[in-house]
Amino acid sequence: MNISIIGTGYVGLVTGVGLAEKGHRVICVDTDGSKVDSINRGVPPIFEKDLEGMLERLVKEEKLEATMDTANAVKNSQVTFICVGTPSSEDGSIDTSYVERASQDIAEALMETGEYHVVCVKSTVVPGTTEGLVLPIMEEAGLEMGKDMGLGMNPEFLREGVALDDFMNPDRIVIGGADDRSKSVLREIYQDFESPIVVTDIKTAEMIKYVSNALLATKISFANEMSRICEKIGADVYGVMDGVGLDSRIERKFLNAGVGFGGSCFPKDVMALIHFCRWQGVNPRILEAVIKVNEHQPIHAVNMLEDMLGRLSGKRIAILGLAFKADTDDVRESRAIPMAQELLRRGARVVGYDPMAGKNFSGEVSNVELAGSVEEALTGSHGCLIQTDWEEFRSLGEKDFMVMSTPVVLDGRRVLNPEGFDKVRYRTIGR
Repeated sequence: MNISIIGTGYVGLVTGVGLAEKGHRVICVDTDGSKVDSINRGVPPIFEKDLEGMLERLVKEEKLEATMDTANAVKNSQVTFICVGTPSSEDGSIDTSYVERASQDIAEALMETGEYHVVCVKSTVVPGTTEGLVLPIMEEAGLEMGKDMGLGMNPEFLREGVALDDFMNPDRIVIGGADDRSKSVLREIYQDFESPIVVTDIKTAEMIKYVSNALLATKISFANEMSRICEKIGADVYGVMDGVGLDSRIERKFLNAGVGFGGSCFPKDVMALIHFCRWQGVNPRILEAVIKVNEHQPIHAVNMLEDMLGRLSGKRIAILGLAFKADTDDVRESRAIPMAQELLRRGARVVGYDPMAGKNFSGEVSNVELAGSVEEALTGSHGCLIQTDWEEFRSLGEKDFMVMSTPVVLDGRRVLNPEGFDKVRYRTIGR
């Protein structure tokens, strides 16, 4: 099938590469000419594991291309996926302006084709957006639902760092359609996938995405709250969650305590769902608590470090890991940001290191020095906060920390094996 994809961020580009790998011909669209040129050279504008090699091959095989011409891409495809961003507004609601603009461009193009075309939203949008925003734009342009066009919602469940594998081997595929024909076309796209396919209405599909992320975020905040109790009584929250997670009703995943969750999905989606609930007259007490716990967790980590070091004013503190998680260069909502801000507020000198995200972090917090290596970050530091679970950090041993002025380490992600630490003062959240 010929498919066009509007937006080449993490979702759009990974979706395009994944569908092209499955045999479809894909045209990716973006308004950024530099991104388009980069993709057409086989070089992804984002860092994502295994993406570069696959993209380069697909471009050479002419199975995927990129363009700035939305109209041409739509006219030369049978299905268009909207994969643009839906950033948070100041009140926590989502900004759908990019979805609206993409829909208008698609509608204009479809008016010139005269052929049936399915428009499918893959961007994360609150329930009612696809039918309440996208469809009216199509109808106002003169397109008739069921005759000229189909409409669908196909939410993504991609984890940055392993997004390509998540796309190729999903736990499930959710397809929401406005009618049977729309559902049938979208289901055909995924016919070669072995994963369970959930076919439903559009609002249910939109809601599945939000509920999934909200529940995962809730598990993380719950684990973090329990970690505070474990620290007080001398228990190990990881041991607790190992035992709890053996219950098949609960499972162990997403019950690791740490410095909180970040990224482009969990914080934004939970806040959007909170705003949506309020708008619907529902009081989202649990979701509000999830955000509150998460916002305090980086501050809790700084408090723990201060307990170990005494006053932080004038001390050099190294933060290892600036991306919100390992295997990505994405710093959106990274817990390193509030952590660095709090350290600076308390008068500390902050130096950060990340294998991939240093450049992206440089504009997030002023007065944070960027190191080119772990050793450079640690040398002369009085304390170290480990914020991201990069594989590079897992191999660190006591000798690596001996370049510090005072080898004091707070492990916010349980990446280190502290056995044999005689000269390093080591603590971890939840123990």
